[in-house]
Amino acid sequence: MRIVITDCDHETIEEELDVAAEHGVEVVQARCRSEDEVIEAARDADGILVQYAPVTDRVLEALPRLRAIGRYGVGVDTVDVDAATARRVAVSNVPDYGTEDVSDHAVALALALVRGVVQLDRGVRAGEHALTPVKPLHRVKELVFGVVGMGRIGTATAAKARALGFTVIGCDPHVPPRTEAEEGIEAVEFGALLERADIVSLHVPLEASTHHLVDDAALSRTKEGAVLVNTCRGGVVDTAAVVRALRSGRLKGAALDVFEQEPLPLDSPLVDLPNTVLTPHAAWYSEESYSELKRRTIENVVDVCAGRTPRNILNPEVLS
Repeated sequence: MRIVITDCDHETIEEELDVAAEHGVEVVQARCRSEDEVIEAARDADGILVQYAPVTDRVLEALPRLRAIGRYGVGVDTVDVDAATARRVAVSNVPDYGTEDVSDHAVALALALVRGVVQLDRGVRAGEHALTPVKPLHRVKELVFGVVGMGRIGTATAAKARALGFTVIGCDPHVPPRTEAEEGIEAVEFGALLERADIVSLHVPLEASTHHLVDDAALSRTKEGAVLVNTCRGGVVDTAAVVRALRSGRLKGAALDVFEQEPLPLDSPLVDLPNTVLTPHAAWYSEESYSELKRRTIENVVDVCAGRTPRNILNPEVLS
C-alpha cells in the first residue's frame, strides 16, 4: 500500500510515519500546489493525504488507482467530493480534532476584544496608560454572545461563553431556528442575531451559501459597537466590508484567525487598524490536536485501503 502526502506544512510527518510503520504502509511526501503536481506525485498512490493542494475532477481522472483521500482538517473545499464519489474514491476528514481548541481560541479572541486587552497592551508598551482608547467596556454578564453555526465547534463555543456569564444566542444557516432554548442558548434567525449580539462569532463551513455571509448588508444590521470573531474560514467574511465597518465605527473591533488571503499580506488594511486582533490561522492548534489530526488523517486512509470502514468518511456509499 502506498500513500502520498501531496502537501503538508507541518514541521514533521513523524506521526504519519509511525502509523504507516504500524500497518506496513509506504509513505511518500511531496510538495504539490497545482493539479499537475498532484497528478505527477500520486500517479501510483493507493491513497493521498491533502492539506491545501487541489484534488479536482481532472486530478481524479488521472489517478485511476486512487482509493482514498484524507484531508488534514475539517473542511474539504479543495477536494471535489462529488467527482471522487462518482469514481468510488473515499473522502475522509477529521471533523472533531480541534473542537476544544478552536472554541477556546474563539472565546479568547472575544474576551480580548470586549476587555480591550490588546489595545491596552499596545498602549502600555508605548508609554500610554489611559483607558480612553477602549472605552466603553461592559461587564460580560451584560453582553450578548452570538454564535453563527451550531455544529460541534459552535456548540462548544456557546457553552464556554455561557459559562463565563454571557447571554448566548445562536443560529445555524442550515437549520430553521427552534422556538425553545437549548441548554440556555436561545435559537434565533441570522438577522436577529446580528441585531442583538455584542459579539458575533462565526463557526460555519465555507460553501456557496456562506461565502461573504458577513458583507456590507449583514454588517449594516449589526448592533452598533459590536465585535466580530472569525475562526472558521476567511471567505465567510467580506474583508473590504469589515474594514469599512471598523473604520466607520459600526464594528468596535474584529478578531480574525482566518483570512481571504493567507498568509495575510502585510499591506492589508487590517494590519494597521488599531481595533483588530489578528492570529495566523492558529485556532486549531494544541499539541494534542496536532497529534490527533495527523494520526487520524492517515488512519482513515489506511482503513479504506485495507478494506475497513474508517472512523470518518464523507461519502460512505463508495464502500458498499
